Amino acid sequence: MAKASNSSNDIVLVHSSDIHVDDGYTARANDGDGTNPLLDVLRTAEAVNADIVLLVGDVFEHNRLASDIVTKAANHIGNAPMHVVALPGNHDPAIPDSPWYHKAMGKADRLHILGVTHKRSVQFPDLDLEIWGRAHRDYDDMTPLAKPVRRKTRWQIALAHGHYEPVADRRTSLRASWLLDDAELAATGADYVALGHWNRPIKVGKGTVPAYYSGSPDLAKTVNVIRLTASGEVRVKREKIR
Repeated sequence: MAKASNSSNDIVLVHSSDIHVDDGYTARANDGDGTNPLLDVLRTAEAVNADIVLLVGDVFEHNRLASDIVTKAANHIGNAPMHVVALPGNHDPAIPDSPWYHKAMGKADRLHILGVTHKRSVQFPDLDLEIWGRAHRDYDDMTPLAKPVRRKTRWQIALAHGHYEPVADRRTSLRASWLLDDAELAATGADYVALGHWNRPIKVGKGTVPAYYSGSPDLAKTVNVIRLTASGEVRVKREKIR
């Protein structure tokens, strides 16, 4: 299903988030084209011969973007030589007028949108890999890592867009914070948890499972590259945006 990776039986994933494609701030910071950071991520993924790109929320700044911007972003994804798994975030939740439901997205045949084209997970049988995540479906608070998907494949990756705290305090409802914590990270049992919502790249959690924020490409200037090796190792490094 996916293309062969650049080492025998290894799987290479590229993780990014919080790209915030728009016609405002991101556009002004990128020579007038708010899709440029998305294109940079995809080009970097191609340069490292990634099998799959993980876009973990807030790919779009909001759900009111002009059709031509969404179409251009969809074309970038559709032209990429690898699979792309996207998770709608709090800025671009999977509501009817979201860019994720735009007709141009349907033309990107290697794009898999959790919460839209796939309810909770997508499997890649040739890689013995499943990727799951809970999409934002509205603007209300939610628990990004609720009800982990039971492992059915050798490799499993979890995606979550939310705010990490070592112990989530949900006693207050003053603001939506989409909390996730150490216990929930551990409960996934995943080989890697790809996180979005923070603009800076950082590893979080107690290390029971590898859990990382990639940071936004505009600010971090990097993506996370995850290598799932034939011997069973999970190797994570940051790669400069090309």
